[in-house]
Amino acid sequence: MRAKIIKTEAEHAQALKRIEQIFDAKAGTPQGDELELLTMLVEQFERTTIPIDLPDPISAIKFRMEQQGLKNKDLVAYIGSPSKVSEVLSGQRTLSLTMMRKLAKGLGIPAEVLLGERGGQLPPAPAMIEVLK
Repeated sequence: MRAKIIKTEAEHAQALKRIEQIFDAKAGTPQGDELELLTMLVEQFERTTIPIDLPDPISAIKFRMEQQGLKNKDLVAYIGSPSKVSEVLSGQRTLSLTMMRKLAKGLGIPAEVLLGERGGQLPPAPAMIEVLK
């Protein structure tokens, strides 16, 4: 397969098929270089054509809690009292702007996730500039 910017689903499928064929190629070999290039081209195509749904804010908080081994009591510093933490995590209370700011800064949860709604999507990445020969 000749490497080029992927513009269609058919080209995407063809690139994925070739990646599967050369998946075990060693780095620094011609096939290894081809694998690296095709992988970058597929990633670029997918970033610009396949929308990524944002997680809902509560799922994101729970995921971060699991990642960091946090308990509900650890969120008091970001959300307020233990009862507020419980209400937020159960969906009975919405996050305030102050809570969102503290969670974003303290736990590293992106603000767009905390501000988001169910079914929200990240904006597509800017298109890659084609180099003319």
